[in-house]
Amino acid sequence: MRNQQKPSDSQWTILKLLKWTTSYFKNHNLESPRASAEILLSYALKVKRIDLYLRHDQPLSEKELLLFKTLIKRRIDREPVAYIIGFKEFWSMEFEVTTDVLIPRPETECVVAEAISLLPANNDSSSKRILEIGTGSGAIVLALSSERPNHIFFASDHSVKAIAVALKNAKRHELDKKISFFSAEWFEPLSERMQPFDMILSNPPYVQSEAISGLQPEL
Repeated sequence: MRNQQKPSDSQWTILKLLKWTTSYFKNHNLESPRASAEILLSYALKVKRIDLYLRHDQPLSEKELLLFKTLIKRRIDREPVAYIIGFKEFWSMEFEVTTDVLIPRPETECVVAEAISLLPANNDSSSKRILEIGTGSGAIVLALSSERPNHIFFASDHSVKAIAVALKNAKRHELDKKISFFSAEWFEPLSERMQPFDMILSNPPYVQSEAISGLQPEL
């Protein structure tokens, strides 16, 4: 930060801080610099992103500046924004994320949309059994169950810690009674004598091992 001119602490307003942080993130080749600055600042100030512009000339307190500088440092060290603030929006729902789960990506909403198009709505007589394998934070199965609550949902993950995160998210959205979570390695604990599933979903990590070194540090 020492190589980039910045106002003194007494001059820091929300708008000036946003502009400076956006430029700072750009200089470090970070993805979505403006959005990242807005998300981190709104988190530090405990306000919505729109409030940053409604209160653009508001100066920050010394405590708020110190916290925000800490968040900037974490982002510069290539820690993903979602891990810094502890949640990620997906399908207009807020999900808790930790390093025990992958961060839901916007394009994964296409999986939810396609599944919704294949499932009948509001007809108890045609309830389907849906299984998601590798649920992680639970984003896919929770988004789907919120749209098609008349069906029967199951979700698994080999990580017990990931299942704990998914269950917390289910309780957050009052969907924990709708979904049966369990820890498993793919289909290992499932019996052929069980009632079959009508739909099986999975969105596992799909990056080849030899390609990992060329990805962004966050990934």
